[in-house]
This record gives sequence, structure tokens and C-alpha cells, in this order.
Amino acid sequence: MMKNSVNRKSHEIKHEKTRSITYRLPAKLVEDLETEADQKEISQNVLVKQILEKYTQWDKFASIMGMIPIPRDILKTLGEDMQGDEINKIVDVMLPMIKDWVMFMKGNYDLKRAIESLEDYMKASGMTSDHRIEGSVHHFIIQHNLGMRWSLFTEQLLKRIFHQFVPDVIMNCRTTSNTTIASIALGSEFDEHNY
Repeated sequence: MMKNSVNRKSHEIKHEKTRSITYRLPAKLVEDLETEADQKEISQNVLVKQILEKYTQWDKFASIMGMIPIPRDILKTLGEDMQGDEINKIVDVMLPMIKDWVMFMKGNYDLKRAIESLEDYMKASGMTSDHRIEGSVHHFIIQHNLGMRWSLFTEQLLKRIFHQFVPDVIMNCRTTSNTTIASIALGSEFDEHNY
């Protein structure tokens, strides 16, 4: 059980150098951005920054990596009949692909970059993820809302990824039909955003 002393691992707010720039955009596009920012109750600047960050962190790589958008209901339906052998076969196919993706996007393949890339993917896909730290144990919480078979798939995939880098450390998982929680002792100083 996670205790009250759990710290959330948030993405650090970096105080980056900024520049002001001007773009000429179609009026309809600007109006759409204004409406979206109002609905989200954020500034237009924040909205445009989020859009550009998503593009630079994920979208610009997605088509090169062969990613295509698939409606959630189709994935959910496809997963309903997945059995253990099928899950393992999909994980076997995905592991070298993930390694290629991480190397392409992040410039190297290690545990920190693999975790950060998976977080980028989940964020771009609309899945909710969270990283909490309890002492030396890191809890990676993934809420996909795709059903129990996808939770088991997520568990198996994470076990195989972590085993590549920390084979002697046991990862424990808890799953529901919507969520997988992977808990593993990586040390209190582990930070996937610092490499």
C-alpha cells in the first residue's frame, strides 16, 4: 500500500530563456485558439506553448515512427480477447520498436529516456500517467481506460523494459481494468528527466 509519505514526481518547471516572436496566422485559426484557451481557462500563450511542445516532443516523430491514431473504442475491442501468448508476442514486437523510437527521439537508450519517452507517448495519446516516490520506491501509475487485457499488456511491457536495465530489481504491479501501477525501487534520487 502507498502511504501518506508519497511524493509526486512532477515535471520540473524549467526557467528557460524565452524569446518573443510574431507569426502571421489566418484569422479563423487565431479565433479557434482564443476559443480553446478560454474554454481551458488558460492564456493563449500557454495554449500555443502546449501545442508546440506536443509537436516537438512527440508529433514530429510520430509519422516517422509509423504511428497512426486509432480510436480508443477500437483498441478496447481489440484487447478484449487478447490472451497471455498474444500479449507476449505483441510485447516481443514492441520492445525493439521502443528502443528504436527512444534512440531516435532522445539520442540514446537507457532507463531514464525509455520512461520519459513512454510518458511523452501517454501524454500525446491522452492517457493519464503519474510518477510518485515513496522513499526509494517509484510508483508509475498509468490510467488507460482500455480494459483488463490492456492493463496486463501494460504490466508485461513495463516488466520487460525495466528488466532490460535493472534485471535484479523486482517490479510489483497492481492492476484494474483501467489502471496499472508499477512499483520498483530505483532510489530516491532517480529522475527520468535528468540524464
